[in-house]
Amino acid sequence: MDWLQVVVLSIVQGLTEFLPISSSAHLILVPVLTPWDDQGLAFDVALHIGSLSAVVLYFRQELARMAVSWAGSLRGGGMDDDARLAWGVLLATLPVCVFGLAFRDAIEVGMRSPLIIAAGLIGFGLVLGYADWRHRGGRSEYQLRLRDVVLIGLAQALALIPGTSRSGITITAALLLGMSREGAARFSFLLSIPVIVLAGGLEVTGLIQEAATVDWPAVVVGTLLSGISAYLCIHYFLVVIKRVGMQPFVVYRLLLGAWLLWLFW
Repeated sequence: MDWLQVVVLSIVQGLTEFLPISSSAHLILVPVLTPWDDQGLAFDVALHIGSLSAVVLYFRQELARMAVSWAGSLRGGGMDDDARLAWGVLLATLPVCVFGLAFRDAIEVGMRSPLIIAAGLIGFGLVLGYADWRHRGGRSEYQLRLRDVVLIGLAQALALIPGTSRSGITITAALLLGMSREGAARFSFLLSIPVIVLAGGLEVTGLIQEAATVDWPAVVVGTLLSGISAYLCIHYFLVVIKRVGMQPFVVYRLLLGAWLLWLFW
């Protein structure tokens, strides 16, 4: 890998992992639209480690409280807001685990075309735009009901389709269920933690089986750049949506989807 490829892929991963514009779509499109070879599993793992480190660092205080309360609930200590949120994150992760394992091969082989990505960007972008336009609620991530958690978890499974966006579809579902923009985004970011861990675990398994040579300088730089860009993305995204909502990201999705249709139709 050359250093321009390392920098571009790292920043693309860090930014798009948490923005509602589909990280998988962008990482699929970069090699399609450039002469670069596939970056390899080791670098993919590095990018996920960077993104995971960023979200864990950003929410470190909330995660610490959630871990303590969750452990206490296992010992019969009752359920407070942090314990309920922790259980909600775990429960909402189950659907994507089940569907991801069941349809992983079919998705990786048959659903990575630019046209499918374009359809996902446009279709789910319009739904996000509608959800943001009509949102009526103000509930935070600590006020989720069991029904909300189940529905957001089922929505998250749709993110297996390239172009959907994991953060985009979970924020969309949360807004439609009456959550505030910030609450929807924060719950989406917390949901990313087990998903990234699971995806990274599958990639590590593949990496061990592949036994390929690792470009360690690229891996280290990629991890750092992905982590820094992801941390900044989380911080400024939460600031931006308070002021202007999701519409700028909807417009971006529609323009990118239209451009892909024009290129590949």
